Amino acid sequence: MERKRIGILTSGGDCPGLNAVLRAASRASEKLGWELIGFQDGFEGLLAPMTHIVLDRHITAGIMHLGGTLLGTVNKGQFISRGNGRQGSFIPAEVLGKTRQTFQSLNIHGLIVVGGDGSLNTALQMHNAGLPVVGVPKTIDNDLEATDMTFGFDSAVECVASSLDRLHTTATSHKRVMVIEVMGRHAGWIALHGGLAGGADIILIPEIPFEFSKVADEVLRREKEGAKCTMVVVAEGAKPKDGRVSRLSSPNGENRLGGIAEVVGREIGNRTGKEVRTCVLGHLQRGGAPTMLDRILGTRFGIKAVQLIEEEKFGFMVSYKNHSTCAVPISEAVHKMRRVDPQDQLVEHARAVEISFGD
Repeated sequence: MERKRIGILTSGGDCPGLNAVLRAASRASEKLGWELIGFQDGFEGLLAPMTHIVLDRHITAGIMHLGGTLLGTVNKGQFISRGNGRQGSFIPAEVLGKTRQTFQSLNIHGLIVVGGDGSLNTALQMHNAGLPVVGVPKTIDNDLEATDMTFGFDSAVECVASSLDRLHTTATSHKRVMVIEVMGRHAGWIALHGGLAGGADIILIPEIPFEFSKVADEVLRREKEGAKCTMVVVAEGAKPKDGRVSRLSSPNGENRLGGIAEVVGREIGNRTGKEVRTCVLGHLQRGGAPTMLDRILGTRFGIKAVQLIEEEKFGFMVSYKNHSTCAVPISEAVHKMRRVDPQDQLVEHARAVEISFGD
């Protein structure tokens, strides 16, 4: 009897915990007597010339504590074509055909796609075309409605909190206002959790539009009460009331979110006369070793993904609900964002310890 073979790839932005998924999927596959093929550089590894490696026990040994992904990843490539009007991104028919040939030539019984909303949308299209695919959610923003938590989030929060610890000492020494920009395009979970854990005084998130005047008033209030510094955490997608999110242009003409820390810092300085410094954490939040929680969560996700293939529950995504792994249809998972509810208990608790949201 021919040994069953399954594939796995990591797509989109990297994050801590990806290697834990690969290691766990390798162990779970081996226990079933299967071979796990790792496609390199995301979906692009599925196309000729194919780039893949056998993820056996020896290759995946000692990788769980490493950040990034052993397989590499990309967030662009041949798999995505932008539609127009009501048509979103789609996989060109030619690319889909080549992918089918890869499945057939390598005798792939099922493919595990580890990625965020965009990658899972690609996985859904592959499933709708008849390819055996399961998904594993990955985003440090923790903003997918279909799962309570995604790996990488806890590591990103730890980065924010530890950075606040370091910045707090220099801010106190010089009696400055420190504005720290963190990731979070549409959801403020990193800013909220990281700010609360790191002792921030003001947290600005996309879900709660803020007013510069109220942010400045909070800085002055704290100074009047004897505070030696003020720590402000702002998500990259935060915006003032009646304003727009801040964007940065790049040499290739692509606009991306960013620059809000400079805007907030400038406004605080002009309105209060205080000395302000800004710090953009950027990809520091994506790098480094995963926390213990992300290692465990990544491991559980990898095991569950292999189980879904064993059960032939194709078109499903691993989910984490009520402290247990389960499965939800990918179709019900993509494009459904979990954002911070302004009435969320965590927001209420933050306000209870005098954290301002600038509203």
